Amino acid sequence: MPRPTAAQLAYGSCTVILSTLAMLLLSQTSSGAGIAVIAVAALLLGLLVAMTAPLPKRAPAPARRTATGVAAPPRATAAREPVRESTAS
Repeated sequence: MPRPTAAQLAYGSCTVILSTLAMLLLSQTSSGAGIAVIAVAALLLGLLVAMTAPLPKRAPAPARRTATGVAAPPRATAAREPVRESTAS
Protein backbone atom coordinates (compact mmCIF):
# COMPACT_ATOMS: atom_id res chain seq x y z
CA MET A 1 0.00 0.00 0.00
CA PRO A 2 1.52 3.35 -0.99
CA ARG A 3 2.23 5.96 1.65
CA PRO A 4 -0.19 8.92 1.76
CA THR A 5 1.04 12.21 0.39
CA ALA A 6 1.11 15.44 2.35
CA ALA A 7 -1.93 16.69 0.44
CA GLN A 8 -3.92 13.58 1.32
CA LEU A 9 -3.05 13.96 5.00
CA ALA A 10 -4.03 17.63 4.93
CA TYR A 11 -7.35 16.98 3.16
CA GLY A 12 -8.24 14.17 5.53
CA SER A 13 -7.30 16.11 8.68
CA CYS A 14 -9.21 19.21 7.63
CA THR A 15 -12.24 17.10 6.78
CA VAL A 16 -12.20 15.41 10.20
CA ILE A 17 -11.90 18.69 12.10
CA LEU A 18 -14.43 20.68 10.09
CA SER A 19 -17.01 17.91 9.82
CA THR A 20 -16.77 17.20 13.56
CA LEU A 21 -17.36 20.85 14.40
CA ALA A 22 -20.21 21.15 11.90
CA MET A 23 -21.98 18.00 13.09
CA LEU A 24 -21.59 18.93 16.77
CA LEU A 25 -22.97 22.42 16.17
CA LEU A 26 -25.85 21.21 14.01
CA SER A 27 -26.89 18.29 16.22
CA GLN A 28 -26.49 20.17 19.54
CA THR A 29 -25.87 16.86 21.28
CA SER A 30 -24.45 16.76 24.77
CA SER A 31 -24.50 13.01 25.44
CA GLY A 32 -21.33 10.96 25.34
CA ALA A 33 -22.81 8.44 22.92
CA GLY A 34 -23.84 11.16 20.46
CA ILE A 35 -20.40 12.74 20.54
CA ALA A 36 -18.78 9.33 20.00
CA VAL A 37 -20.99 8.62 16.98
CA ILE A 38 -20.16 12.02 15.49
CA ALA A 39 -16.42 11.49 16.08
CA VAL A 40 -16.46 8.08 14.40
CA ALA A 41 -18.48 9.43 11.47
CA ALA A 42 -16.02 12.32 11.05
CA LEU A 43 -13.05 9.94 11.11
CA LEU A 44 -14.62 7.73 8.45
CA LEU A 45 -15.42 10.77 6.31
CA GLY A 46 -11.83 12.03 6.66
CA LEU A 47 -10.47 8.64 5.66
CA LEU A 48 -12.73 8.57 2.62
CA VAL A 49 -11.62 12.04 1.54
CA ALA A 50 -7.93 11.23 2.06
CA MET A 51 -8.09 8.01 0.06
CA THR A 52 -9.98 9.54 -2.87
CA ALA A 53 -7.67 12.56 -3.22
CA PRO A 54 -5.81 12.34 -6.52
CA LEU A 55 -2.25 11.04 -6.45
CA PRO A 56 0.48 13.14 -8.09
CA LYS A 57 1.30 12.21 -11.67
CA ARG A 58 4.80 11.26 -12.73
CA ALA A 59 6.81 13.88 -14.57
CA PRO A 60 7.48 13.09 -18.23
CA ALA A 61 10.99 12.00 -19.17
CA PRO A 62 13.19 14.89 -20.32
CA ALA A 63 13.91 15.14 -24.04
CA ARG A 64 17.29 13.93 -25.25
CA ARG A 65 19.58 16.62 -26.60
CA THR A 66 22.11 16.21 -29.40
CA ALA A 67 25.52 17.88 -29.56
CA THR A 68 23.96 20.84 -31.39
CA GLY A 69 21.45 21.41 -28.58
CA VAL A 70 18.44 20.45 -30.68
CA ALA A 71 16.04 17.93 -29.22
CA ALA A 72 16.44 14.57 -30.88
CA PRO A 73 13.40 12.57 -31.97
CA PRO A 74 12.61 9.58 -29.78
CA ARG A 75 14.40 6.41 -30.71
CA ALA A 76 12.38 3.85 -32.61
CA THR A 77 12.52 0.42 -31.10
CA ALA A 78 13.04 -1.71 -34.17
CA ALA A 79 12.76 -5.42 -33.66
CA ARG A 80 15.97 -7.12 -34.64
CA GLU A 81 15.81 -10.31 -36.61
CA PRO A 82 17.86 -13.20 -35.31
CA VAL A 83 21.01 -13.99 -37.25
CA ARG A 84 20.56 -17.05 -39.40
CA GLU A 85 23.59 -19.10 -40.16
CA SER A 86 23.71 -20.97 -43.41
CA THR A 87 23.86 -24.73 -43.17
CA ALA A 88 25.54 -25.17 -46.52
CA SER A 89 28.96 -26.76 -46.28
